[in-house]
Amino acid sequence: MILYFSATGNTRWVVQQIAEALCEEAVYIPEAIRHGQYEYTLKEGERIGFCFPTHGWQPPRIVRDFISHLHIANVSGHFCWALTTCGDNMGEAMAILNKELAQKGMRAETLFSIIMPETYVCLPMMHTDPEEKVQRKVDEASRRMSHIISTIKECRKGVVELEKGPVPMLLSYVIGSYFNRQMVNDKGFAVDTAVCIQCGKCANVCPVDNIEGTPPKWLHNGQCTSCLACYHYCPVHAISKGERTKTRGQYYFRPPLTPPVGGEKGDQ
Repeated sequence: MILYFSATGNTRWVVQQIAEALCEEAVYIPEAIRHGQYEYTLKEGERIGFCFPTHGWQPPRIVRDFISHLHIANVSGHFCWALTTCGDNMGEAMAILNKELAQKGMRAETLFSIIMPETYVCLPMMHTDPEEKVQRKVDEASRRMSHIISTIKECRKGVVELEKGPVPMLLSYVIGSYFNRQMVNDKGFAVDTAVCIQCGKCANVCPVDNIEGTPPKWLHNGQCTSCLACYHYCPVHAISKGERTKTRGQYYFRPPLTPPVGGEKGDQ
């Protein structure tokens, strides 16, 4: 079983390949939350994996909240692994994940990070990648998939392949803590009603159901995970989060030009 979160499709693409190659069930965390599904029982020999994008050098808040309610009845003895996607590095995101998994009697012993195209554009100097760099990152990720899939299939413990960055403790526990405490919210989201075509896509892609109506209104209910799916999927770039994003690019995962190894091309 793979428990995963994805907003703009990078992590979903990875999960689809692993799930298909290993015949694993993939559980989308926002959907599990909608249905109050926090209790699971693993089949004999079943693996348990956690996959998510790095948000501010930490696991996304929605993932951490889900784990805080998670109960797996028979987790002892089952191979546990985790994978995060990130734009360049992920700091100590896996150490934070394992600290929270420990409270549920789990530890991810095999860990991966995969560099994927950038999605966060709300801070100075943060932009989406140019198309050529997007393709380079996806091609490199594709080349790694067969190794990752075989490692998980064989339940190889102790494999740790992480891009932590130059100062991971500072990134995750200082900068990341401030980011996730102060900037993970729906403040600053706005829509240009003169441009909005009222298609409703932003509400449909919001993983926490924090948007309603057309033109969209953010509910300010404390659930926003700052994934920027609403911003990136808007077909006319009518959504912004602060002034600087009005001139920033958009990105969501599209099938790569070259097929990945070990699974499907991806979705959206």
